Amino acid sequence: MSLSQWQWETATAGAVAGFATVAAMYPLDIVRTRFQVNDGRVTNFPAYKNTAHAIFTITRLEGLKGLYAGFLPAVLGSTVSWGLYFFFYGRAKQRYSKNREEKLSSGHHLASAAEAGALVSLCTNPIWLIKTRLQLQNPLHQSRRYSGIYDALRTILREEGWTALYKGLGPGLLMVSHGAIQFTAYEELRRIMVDYKEKKQKSEGASNLLNSFDYALLGGSSKIAAILITYPFQVIRTRAQQRPSKEGIPRYMNSWHVVKETARFEGIRGFYKGITPNLLKNVPASSITFIVYENVLKLLRPKRRND
Repeated sequence: MSLSQWQWETATAGAVAGFATVAAMYPLDIVRTRFQVNDGRVTNFPAYKNTAHAIFTITRLEGLKGLYAGFLPAVLGSTVSWGLYFFFYGRAKQRYSKNREEKLSSGHHLASAAEAGALVSLCTNPIWLIKTRLQLQNPLHQSRRYSGIYDALRTILREEGWTALYKGLGPGLLMVSHGAIQFTAYEELRRIMVDYKEKKQKSEGASNLLNSFDYALLGGSSKIAAILITYPFQVIRTRAQQRPSKEGIPRYMNSWHVVKETARFEGIRGFYKGITPNLLKNVPASSITFIVYENVLKLLRPKRRND
């Protein structure tokens, strides 16, 4: 199998996995985003008591479509992000392993994940900003609502300039550590599990020893560690990406302003707003992602060991 073929198989598996993840868990993403921007002061949203109450309230006031606001850019962003992530990640691993001639260390997995995350963040920040803006639209919004992705892009460029598309890029780049932690944990836990099963079954083809339940367990476990460590960066990015008021005044001037104001008025708890729906969304979502990813790879290269 050629290197380029292996890379594109990896990218395809990642893109399919990303789409499946977003489609299954999107309403919780809406709830998380709205909790994240609720700083307890002036807000455009009703007071949500908890995740279930938020889902009920959004459905009652905005209909089911309210739970899927910004779904198109979310699908686009997730599909592109996962596809690029796995592509860059796989390419980096190939480079560090010198085309599979050397076994990768934990440091190499960490460097590969960090490199992939930074490149993806630079490529996709405008998509995530538009998704966040669309998710935060509701009947109480005072500014003219965006009608869709194109209208949002055109309005942002006209009213705020192209640099607005990169609001929240700083914490977005810091969130590279999220992917690095998750993928390093996943690879190491996967290796331990494969070694254990290989010894137990005393068989060859260790890459085929794991099943979908194993992938779900590995994906969920690695995600929990990454979320707990890096979640504050998500809150900072979301707050920094909010749409300015109709007078053109931004809620926060920049990411550092978000940090100072959040710490001043809310303390450490402010940096973990919305973590419950985030865990409910991302832990099973990560399990789905890796189940789909690993099984799509098996379909794309069923005879890999003989290539």
